[in-house]
Amino acid sequence: MTETSSPADADGPRDFIRDIIRDDLASGRARGVVTRFPPEPNGYLHIGHAKSICLNFGVANEFGGRCNLRFDDTNPAKEEQEFIDAIMADVRWLGFDWGGNLFHASDYFEQLYQWAEHLIENGLAYVDELTADEIREHRGTLTEPGKASPWRDRPSGESLDQFRRMRAGEFADGAKVLRAKIDMAHGNMNMRDPVLYRIVRKPHPRTGDAWCIYPTYDYAHGQSDALEHVTHSLCTLEFEDHRPLYDWLIEHLPVPSRPRQYEFARLNLGYTVLSKRRLTQLVAEGHVAGWDDPRMPTLTGLRRRGIPPETIRDFVARLGVTKQDSVVEFSLFEHCVREYLNKAAERRMAVLRPLKVVIENWPEGEVDELDAIDNPEFPESGSHKVPFSREIYIEQDDFMEDPPKKFFRLGPGREVRLRYAYFITCTEVVKDADGTVVELRATYDPATRGGDAPDGRKVKGTLHWVSAAHAVKAEVRLYDHLFREEAPGAGGRDYLEDLNPTSLEVIEDAWLEPSLAGWPAGRTLQFERLGYFCADRDGTADMPVFNRTMTLRDTWAKVQQSG
Repeated sequence: MTETSSPADADGPRDFIRDIIRDDLASGRARGVVTRFPPEPNGYLHIGHAKSICLNFGVANEFGGRCNLRFDDTNPAKEEQEFIDAIMADVRWLGFDWGGNLFHASDYFEQLYQWAEHLIENGLAYVDELTADEIREHRGTLTEPGKASPWRDRPSGESLDQFRRMRAGEFADGAKVLRAKIDMAHGNMNMRDPVLYRIVRKPHPRTGDAWCIYPTYDYAHGQSDALEHVTHSLCTLEFEDHRPLYDWLIEHLPVPSRPRQYEFARLNLGYTVLSKRRLTQLVAEGHVAGWDDPRMPTLTGLRRRGIPPETIRDFVARLGVTKQDSVVEFSLFEHCVREYLNKAAERRMAVLRPLKVVIENWPEGEVDELDAIDNPEFPESGSHKVPFSREIYIEQDDFMEDPPKKFFRLGPGREVRLRYAYFITCTEVVKDADGTVVELRATYDPATRGGDAPDGRKVKGTLHWVSAAHAVKAEVRLYDHLFREEAPGAGGRDYLEDLNPTSLEVIEDAWLEPSLAGWPAGRTLQFERLGYFCADRDGTADMPVFNRTMTLRDTWAKVQQSG
């Protein structure tokens, strides 16, 4: 079964994958386009998977086809329902829908088993009794041929009997495997009699204890594609050496369709790791707080950090699809996020490290309600009210007792503008017994309401602030790169040595303007002058929690402009 397709928009994305699809449709090799995204449910998806998701679902949409979501659930020792549920949630969050095309490799276990018997009966597979270590030793090297197993030439009838007894559970885990009988001297190591089935006594998330033998990924992958009538099986480059085996199995089995595999470069991102094994280690050993830790490159971690899915899709689209592996600068990803959030995120004021300012000529108990624009990029988006009172908080960094010449913020005798409010002048500095500045005294100019002076005088500094009497106390988590090196583990180091010890700073006494009380978890906004932040689910009505998505400074854009 194939699906009728319509040509992709000529003005749409162009790359070698899409060109192949166009040629296949034009030549009639494919009557429609069917792709698949086949994750293993043994962990959470990361941003590298996003490239494959966007490509597979993207080309299917562009060419009027379909993309299947298929779980490669062939290894019950590492698979959990938690991962299956998380993967489906992540794909939906990223903006894609598989409709009714949800499949599992386990859907095909019986058919895969019957095809394995077909290989045995045709002298193309045999049951081997070498251990895993012995199989590796017999495989040879890139310069030396492999050595045949002593069981390689056992009669087909005997292998068939042994294979059926493997299924019946007569043998211990690791006692026997089923191997394809191809060529132990083949230049491609994957063709030296690869393992097709192994004994694994673990309950399966979907089939329970119905099976104690399971197909390998290399065996199940192509045949699952064929059963689903996939036309273009799109994989990352590490599967290029597996393609000859993919094609060999398709050629020697009575499959209902003949899919083809094409490889593209995976996404590698600086200052992080995208190996599922390493990500699992980070979680298991407690280097992070879980798969959804906002420092993790997992989609669930990025979501919790406040990264919008639109920015991930934009980032992947800018990278394009090529056959050349490279490491992408993290600053490009941040640029995509900032570019989107600058237009989409509402603005609010927050003070992370508060310094109290008492405005002495402001009447006791009086409150002024000021208008603050929600997003200056789009003034039509509206505004909200911000209360102003006698006591306010500003950032500690916005005051210096002895400021240098180019410091344009507050200092003794200096006048600055308070965002949306008034001009104030510092008149007194209050210190504690240790000489630490604990409070400032100031006066305000009533004629400057809204931030402009009627006499035309100018000030160079504009500060954000919150009213001390109305502010909401909050916990703010400042996240930075999880690794301090762009290429963790480069030069043979243990990648864990490159963990950034300052990747998380927790501020427990930040103050927010009152409109942020009850801000929805997962919604990203800009704290003016500080960066983009996202409300976290850990927050409560009494103590909201905000995660820093990223700072405002865009290093990638500056580099591009200077270049």
